[in-house]
Amino acid sequence: MNDNIVKHIREHLLVVAKSTPKPNVVFFKTGKGDYAEHDQFIGVTVPDLRKIAKQYSQISLQCLQILLNSKFNEERLLALLILTNQYANNKNEIYQFYIDNLGQVNNWNLVDASAHLIVGAHLHNQDKEILFKFAKSPIMWERRIAIVATWHFIKNNEHATTVKIAEVLLNDDHDLIHKAVGWMLREVGKKDIDILRNFLNRFALKMPRTMLRYSIEKFPEIERKAFLKK
Repeated sequence: MNDNIVKHIREHLLVVAKSTPKPNVVFFKTGKGDYAEHDQFIGVTVPDLRKIAKQYSQISLQCLQILLNSKFNEERLLALLILTNQYANNKNEIYQFYIDNLGQVNNWNLVDASAHLIVGAHLHNQDKEILFKFAKSPIMWERRIAIVATWHFIKNNEHATTVKIAEVLLNDDHDLIHKAVGWMLREVGKKDIDILRNFLNRFALKMPRTMLRYSIEKFPEIERKAFLKK
């Protein structure tokens, strides 16, 4: 039964892909040695995947496991979108399933679509030590999960964890981490600009330039230029 459902989903994705214009912009680095070298793409857009996720919102974890193990990015993303939809009704099991399958959350779009909605939501009022463990992981995607998961806290006006993890990741060597940390710091600034300014006054000189640029994107031009000159 599970195999039949997954087969039907895959056929559905192929039909949608065939009717979707091919994008002119490449969003993923899939060359040899690049971060997405392992990934293959069908050609289904995120809005279409969200619609499909709603149609299959009740499928089993066994089906989702098959999709998560796929070589195709869109099949893994679809599984994660369905998981985020299922989370509210089955929090503990969905969270644990996500943690057990971290190895399949292995591209930036997969992390960004799910980490805050499952990991962040689950740890909102719980111990957050696992995020600091992820922040120190040799696996880049786990480090990105650590910071992006805090988006849920930011939305609920809790900024301390984001700031602490950002400090842990200051010396990270990957551009995708620089972008994610800068992005989350910018989100903090939208809620409380003084917290962001305090962080920048302490660490702007140490921050990778991409991280700094992302974090000050919404600043007035004069202030933005002043930080960049530092």
